[in-house]
Amino acid sequence: MFDYFLRRMMLVIPTFIGITILIFAITRLVPGGPVERILSSIQFNSSETAVSNDVGASSALSEDQIAQLNAFYGLDKPVVEAYWEWLTKIMSLDFGESTRYYEPVTDMIAERLPVSLFYGGMTFFIAYFISIPLGYFKALKHGSVFDSLSSIAIFIGYALPGYVVGVLLITWFAYHLEWFPMGGFVGDDFDDYETFYEQARDVLWHAVLPLICYLIGDFATLTMTMKNNLMENLSADYIRTAIAKGLPFRQAVRKHALRNSLIPIASHFGNSLLFFMTGSFLIEVIFDINGIGLLGYESIVERDYPVVMGIVAINATMLLVGNILSDMCVALVDPRVKFGQ
Repeated sequence: MFDYFLRRMMLVIPTFIGITILIFAITRLVPGGPVERILSSIQFNSSETAVSNDVGASSALSEDQIAQLNAFYGLDKPVVEAYWEWLTKIMSLDFGESTRYYEPVTDMIAERLPVSLFYGGMTFFIAYFISIPLGYFKALKHGSVFDSLSSIAIFIGYALPGYVVGVLLITWFAYHLEWFPMGGFVGDDFDDYETFYEQARDVLWHAVLPLICYLIGDFATLTMTMKNNLMENLSADYIRTAIAKGLPFRQAVRKHALRNSLIPIASHFGNSLLFFMTGSFLIEVIFDINGIGLLGYESIVERDYPVVMGIVAINATMLLVGNILSDMCVALVDPRVKFGQ
C-alpha cells in the first residue's frame, strides 16, 4: 500500500498544477478586475454617464496611472511569469493580498475556516451516522410502511434544492413562528455569555436550520445508496449459501452483506473532505453565514483574484487528497482490493 500511496502522491503535483494553471488563466482572461473596478468607481463618483470601450481614454486616470495600477496588482506581467510567482509564494503558504480588502488572503481564509469546518464536520458526521443505519433498516424492512414513508420524505427532500428549503425554513420557523433566528453563525449576545454551555447552545440554535439544508442532498443519496446496495447483496448467492450452512440471517447480514454494501459509501468518503471547506455559498448567503463558500462567491463577483486562487488551491489539494483517502477506505472494507498487485 505504501508504494501505491507514494505513486498517487506523485500524481497530485501535476494534477494540482494543471488545475491551478487553468483557473489562473481564466482569472486573467475574463473581463473585469481590480483596476477596472477602481475605474468604474471613479467614473461613478464623477457622475459620468457615457462609458466607452476604450477604458484608458474615457476614465479620469491617465494611461501612466493605469499602468502603475496594473503593476501594483501584478497584472502587467505575462500569465506564465505571474503564475510562477504565485506558485512559488504558496509553497510558504503565502496566498498574496486581497485586492478588495487589502488583507492577507491567509488571514481571511483562516478567519472563516472555523465556520466552514463546523458546518462541514456536522454535516459529514450526521449524514453518515444516520444515513447508513437508516439505509440498513430500510433494506431489511423493504416494502413496509416504515420504508415507504421514509422513502417519500427522502425523495421530497432530495427534489428540493437546499437553498429553496432554506427560504421555506426561514419563512416558517424563523419569521412566522420565531422558533429559530433568521441567520448568522452566533447571536449578538454571544460574547456576553459567561459559560461554554451557553455559547454552545447559541451556536447550535443558529445551526439547526442551515444544517437541515446542508444535509438534504447527501443524506438522501447516502441512504438510498446504502439501501440499494444492501438489497443487492442480500439477494446474492454467497448470502444464500451462508444462510443454507446454518448462519443466522442477521449475522450473515452484519458479517458479509453489510461490509460489501459499504464499498460504494467508502468510495465517496474522501471526497466529502471538499465539503469541509466549500460548503454551499447559496445557503451561506441565505442564512448570512460568513464562511468559505460566501467568501469565494463574493471574491468571484468582485474579481478578487488572490482570494479566488487561494480558495481554489486549498480545494484542489483537499479533493486530490480526498481521492486517495477514498481508495484507502475502499481497501479497508473490500478485501479483494490489493494495492500494488
